Amino acid sequence: MNVKFIHAEQKDLTKIVGTYNSTVASRLVTADLEPVTVESKQSWFDAHSSSRRPLWLVLINNDYAGWMSFNSFYGRPAYDGTVEVSIYLEEKARGKGLGKICLEKAFEVCPGLNIKTLLGFIFDHNEPSLKLFYKMGFEKWAHLPKIANMVDAERGLIILGKRVL
Repeated sequence: MNVKFIHAEQKDLTKIVGTYNSTVASRLVTADLEPVTVESKQSWFDAHSSSRRPLWLVLINNDYAGWMSFNSFYGRPAYDGTVEVSIYLEEKARGKGLGKICLEKAFEVCPGLNIKTLLGFIFDHNEPSLKLFYKMGFEKWAHLPKIANMVDAERGLIILGKRVL
């Protein structure tokens, strides 16, 4: 499997939102309860930059397979060395080891971006993502029980962390 990461461009936002929206109905990955619009994600997209907070397209054999992003944590200068990593994959790309490759890429680029800590915010019932992050050396730093009303159930959030520098 030939995996590449390229920086997302404005023209990619529709694809990125489509991948994100493909996870909404499962109530496993995101706290959005309805699909989002491209317009509603524009400011999120604009907050990314290749030099500070990257947003990558993930390609397998040059075909789009999903995306990965670094998002600022808490928005204050003292936290600049900490980011939340998000990985969203197309359904056909899930369960094939791509998440591990994405996290390896994240670890690789952190020193050049002066990132010292990676965080993952994962629902406590999302066993595939939890298993991956634990396998990659993340530790549970917090559990916020029943904080998300997902219509069908209240779900908890686990905050996983890993020091990378």
